[in-house]
Amino acid sequence: MLNVGILGCGPIAQFAHLESCVKAKNARLHAICDRADDLRARMAAMYEPEHSFADYDEMLADPGLDAVIVATSDAFHVPAAIRALQAGKHVLCEKPIGTSVEEGERLRDAVRASGCVLQVGHMKRFDPPLEAARDFVRDEMGQIFALKAWYCDSTHRYTNTDAVQPKPILSKQALKPEGDPKADKARYFMLAHGSHLVDTARFLCGPITAVRARLLERAGAWCWFVETEFENGALGHLDLTVAVRMDWHEGFQMYGENGSIIAKTFNPWYFRSSEVQIFHEKDATTRMPLGADGHFFRRQLEGFADAIAGAPMRGAGIEDGLASIRAMVAISQSVRTGARVALANVTGEV
Repeated sequence: MLNVGILGCGPIAQFAHLESCVKAKNARLHAICDRADDLRARMAAMYEPEHSFADYDEMLADPGLDAVIVATSDAFHVPAAIRALQAGKHVLCEKPIGTSVEEGERLRDAVRASGCVLQVGHMKRFDPPLEAARDFVRDEMGQIFALKAWYCDSTHRYTNTDAVQPKPILSKQALKPEGDPKADKARYFMLAHGSHLVDTARFLCGPITAVRARLLERAGAWCWFVETEFENGALGHLDLTVAVRMDWHEGFQMYGENGSIIAKTFNPWYFRSSEVQIFHEKDATTRMPLGADGHFFRRQLEGFADAIAGAPMRGAGIEDGLASIRAMVAISQSVRTGARVALANVTGEV
């Protein structure tokens, strides 16, 4: 059993990580840490960790702690993860892993120096039908022609999610980053949603080498269309729109030598696996994996624990997290310049 400590007791911990630690088959909630006394006390009473800390360094000094889930604001991801690695703790860090290429590179160096496992919280990699789609691409599809993928948040998403989620418990004592991370909407939406879209594209189609992007801001919506070049030569088109005037709209179409895939992905807080149709050219049949276990967050924690125990990494590692940052920076630069941007050359912030 992996002894896990959660840094941050805010909404993402409440909606995803605390429950995952309680339900996981190979991990348990050893500790929680938050400087907000009232929030920490509420979560400790509800989830009953063995230890509760107000100070992060005190939690990291606990010899019984094996790993940390970094469930904080984006600005704190890299420094919190590095401190955990330097203390000899494995890290599962919420996405995006960082907000600049340089941050991501510093974290990569810390991971290499530590010898510990770091996994990025791209939980969509643990959606069972998406795993089946990836397996088909890897083992049977042959040469890939194209990927079209979209991630479109909905104007009605909070109406939907408020109906199924408990009301988050907040605190005025909570640690917040300087300024307002949501003030620059384009940057905020790219980090919050674009990181998922980019990682899904890489998970299915492999490394992205270059992008050419356009952004339209109209009527309170932001719409990115991204022409994408993959290392394997496939063509790509990514659509990130926040927010569409319809229900949550996420999925992809993929075409290859020996078949095709069509997928519809649901609002993640429904904990409902994607609907995926895998068409096999060899016998003209379509397969639809059920994916009955749609708790992506618990499954990613179990995969993290397995990786620490020596199993192959199923989730996104530090190189995947850094590649996502590079892609988002390249998209932002292409929007500003109108030019094709190669990922290998990018630096700076999203």
